[in-house]
Amino acid sequence: MSKTIKIKKGLNIPLEGAVATDKVTAKKVGLFAIVPDDFPGYSWKAAVKAGDAVKAGSPLLFAKEDPDLCLTSPVSGEVKEINRGERRKIMFVSVASDGKDEQVDFGSVATPANLKAVLKKCGLFAMMRQRPFDIVPFTETAPRDIFVTAFDTAPLAMPIITGADMPLLEEGLKALSSLTEGKVYLSVAKGFGIKSKVAETVEFEGPHPAGNVGTQIAAIAPVNKGETVWTLDAATAVRIGKLVKNGKLDYSATVALTGAEIKDPHLVETVIGASLAELLNNELKSGEGKVRVISGNVLTGVMVNAQDGFLRFPYRQITAIPEGDDADEFMGWASMNPGKYSVKKTFPAFLRGLTKPFSFDARVKGGHRAMILSGEYDKVFPMDIYPEYLIKAIMAHDIERMEQLGIYEVAPEDFALPEFVDTSKLELQKIVREGLDYLRQETL
Repeated sequence: MSKTIKIKKGLNIPLEGAVATDKVTAKKVGLFAIVPDDFPGYSWKAAVKAGDAVKAGSPLLFAKEDPDLCLTSPVSGEVKEINRGERRKIMFVSVASDGKDEQVDFGSVATPANLKAVLKKCGLFAMMRQRPFDIVPFTETAPRDIFVTAFDTAPLAMPIITGADMPLLEEGLKALSSLTEGKVYLSVAKGFGIKSKVAETVEFEGPHPAGNVGTQIAAIAPVNKGETVWTLDAATAVRIGKLVKNGKLDYSATVALTGAEIKDPHLVETVIGASLAELLNNELKSGEGKVRVISGNVLTGVMVNAQDGFLRFPYRQITAIPEGDDADEFMGWASMNPGKYSVKKTFPAFLRGLTKPFSFDARVKGGHRAMILSGEYDKVFPMDIYPEYLIKAIMAHDIERMEQLGIYEVAPEDFALPEFVDTSKLELQKIVREGLDYLRQETL
């Protein structure tokens, strides 16, 4: 019988534009890209040049620190562009599909050593993360445990897997168990009905961030200084299972098109890294207002350009909401509009219920100010650390205090809800990311 953990602190944001999970369409897309910024912790170098022919699984980029660690092409075709920014930093590598779906043969993955080598070569290793530092795992380090999350509680998130994925998931969990001397934990939503014979299954219930792997690690087996754990979502574990069982690498992705600016929110079957211009063709509402398109959810996703952007890691969701910069409200921020949401019940919307969907826009609705120690982070932060004091230690670059306050346990996404409710309007996720990078630079 699986263990059940109840998360009490958190917040479910009632965002308009929920997806209809029973409606799935297929989108034919011709252009795809891999963005190296989605895979932190390594310096990525181009392995191809524009015009090169590639197969699905061919390396597009490799890590300077470990040339065997690659980011690979999701489709077969021709390298269209290696887009560079300042100081020739690679922004993305795009591939025009030839529609043939020719794949690289990665051979046998019979032993743990060979499995790790194949995962590095095919790009699946880069889809995992490690704690501490929330980066692509160090290839030479064995993890204490591996945590796989099979559900997502972020706003408008879709199910990560279905019951039909369980056989391949079990194969993936079996393969992952060979990479650690510790345990493999599978976190599922209470009542979802998934059981594993390989991993230790733990059920979670409660509001967001119950689906965050950081919350799950803190509740199951927290990370201490000197320890390393690996994390991944169940979709990646299913891809590993398919590679092990069938010898094929699956780059397909089921993406939720969500948000108030999507005509008909639904699921789309595509391939990772798909062009948003093609993916969102005829999907956005036609109106005069500007639209904010986010690859991911509204809390942790990345703002992308709908015309020349791409589906970004973890390749599960696109959210479109009003930009809001053209809003003209009577009395501005002091408006008593019942359609305005506030966690502190500042506006009369709580009279109609705060669980009904609201149409949020992308405005910050307030200016940046000095940090206020009000305890508001603690109300939505379920981990057993002091988030406000940790943020202050990070801003002060006080490594000793950062370590004492739990920096090794956290990732930027763990501070997404505190950032949402923050009266001071601080960019908490950015602060945590910079703090983790600084800590890694100074201690390794």
